[in-house]
Amino acid sequence: MKHLGTKKLETKRLILRRFEIEDANAMYKNWASDFEVSKYLTWPPHSSIHVSQFVIKDWVNSYADPQYYQWAIVLKEFSHEPIGSISVVHVDDDIEEVEIGYCIGRNWWHQGITSEAMKAVMEYLFEEVGVNRIEARHDPRNVNSGKVMEKCGMKYEGTLRSSIRSNQGITDACLYASLRSD
Repeated sequence: MKHLGTKKLETKRLILRRFEIEDANAMYKNWASDFEVSKYLTWPPHSSIHVSQFVIKDWVNSYADPQYYQWAIVLKEFSHEPIGSISVVHVDDDIEEVEIGYCIGRNWWHQGITSEAMKAVMEYLFEEVGVNRIEARHDPRNVNSGKVMEKCGMKYEGTLRSSIRSNQGITDACLYASLRSD
């Protein structure tokens, strides 16, 4: 793999860009403080804007690493304000594999936005970074996340029993993946 870091990506409706310190208010307001958004995720809802500021500061500082991939999801028609995030949450250079995680504000659910962002990130990782395998996981109770993975052409590979800890406690994880050769 040839790590290139978080490059700006564009789709028909979206701009995927690096986070900026000024995005903390939008992050907190649009998704990070909402328990429904983080219900099945591994991080708790942000209790204050200060948590969002801390997280974004860490992300911004991490952009210096070419193996760091973290995008703000911005609707072109919604100004410069992020409505969610998508990132590589795990890298395994040995087998040229990455795992992707994402979340989006509840106001933008069921509009195909997450699938559009995921497809753009997958294309970038396969074509430019040279990833061989991309995987993603979701809590079995979060069926809509699985639908995003399916819409992106990922194949269901099985359910890993009691393999993750989320805001629901220790839970199963449905595993999906795509190969560059798919």
